[in-house]
Amino acid sequence: MKKLLVLLSLLVGLAYADTIVVGGKNFTEQQFLAEMTTQLLEANGFNVDKKNGMGSTVLRKAQVHGQIDLYWEYTGTSLITYNKVKEKLTSKEVYERVKKLDKEVGLVWLDPSKANNTYALAMRLSDKNKYNINTISDYAKAMNSKIKIKTGLNSEFSARADGMPGVEKTYNFKLARSNKIKMDSGLIYTALKNKDIDLGLVFATDGRISAFNFYTLEDDLGFFPNYALVPVIRDETLKKNPTLKNILNKVSAVLNDDLMRNINKQIDVDKKTVKSVASKFLNENGLI
Repeated sequence: MKKLLVLLSLLVGLAYADTIVVGGKNFTEQQFLAEMTTQLLEANGFNVDKKNGMGSTVLRKAQVHGQIDLYWEYTGTSLITYNKVKEKLTSKEVYERVKKLDKEVGLVWLDPSKANNTYALAMRLSDKNKYNINTISDYAKAMNSKIKIKTGLNSEFSARADGMPGVEKTYNFKLARSNKIKMDSGLIYTALKNKDIDLGLVFATDGRISAFNFYTLEDDLGFFPNYALVPVIRDETLKKNPTLKNILNKVSAVLNDDLMRNINKQIDVDKKTVKSVASKFLNENGLI
C-alpha cells in the first residue's frame, strides 16, 4: 500500500510543471525546516530545489524577487526587520500585521505554529548565581556598574533593531566594546559552555540551553516580540500549486516549543544528521 501511495504521488507530481524552491537560513533549526520541507514536498510529488544557509535579509529579498518560493519565517523578524514596525503588539496582532503587510509584496503567511523561537540572553547557571543576574534589567545594571561580562553576539543581532541596539535602548545601558564578542550563532553555545564568554545570545527553542545547563534571563520589560514560526509562500507559487497550503498547514499544527527544542538537541547535541531527524519527524507525525 505504501509503495502504491508513493507511486501515485509521483504521478501526481507530473502535474507540477515548476520546481518549488525551498529556502532556509544559516542555523540548525532552519536547516532542519528546509530539509524537512524538501522531503515532505518530494513525498507529495513536487520537484524541489533546496537553497539554505542564507542570511535573513538575503533570503527575504530572494523570496520577494521570486528566487525563493517558500521558507519558514518568524513573525517578529518580519514585523521589525523587514517592515520596521516599532509598536508593541500581542502575538496574534504580530501575525495579523505581518500577514497584511507582506501581502502587499506578494507573500502569503499560512497558519502559525505554536513554536516561538524568540531571542534570549543566557548565562551558565553557576554564573547566574555568582552575579545574581536573573533578568535583563539585572544584566543592564551590571553593565552600567562596569562589571566585565563578556557577551557573545552574532553580527546580525549586533546591528538589528530587534537586537542589541534595541535591548540597550529599552534597558538603558551601553555594552562596552571590550565586553562585546562577535561570533557565529552556533559557536556562541560552545563558547558559553567552555567559559570563553560569560553571556550569549541564544534562541529560545535551542536544545543546547537545557543540555548545557544554561539559564535564560527574563525579558522583564518585554522587549522581544513573538517569533512564531510560520510557512511563508509566494502568492504566485501558491496559486499555481494550491495543495501546498494544506500540506504545510499540517506541519504548522504539529510544531511547538518542546518539539523544536528536542529536534535541535538531536542535531546539535546528539549529533544526528539533519536528514535523518527530518525523516523521523515526518514519519512519526504521520506527515508522509
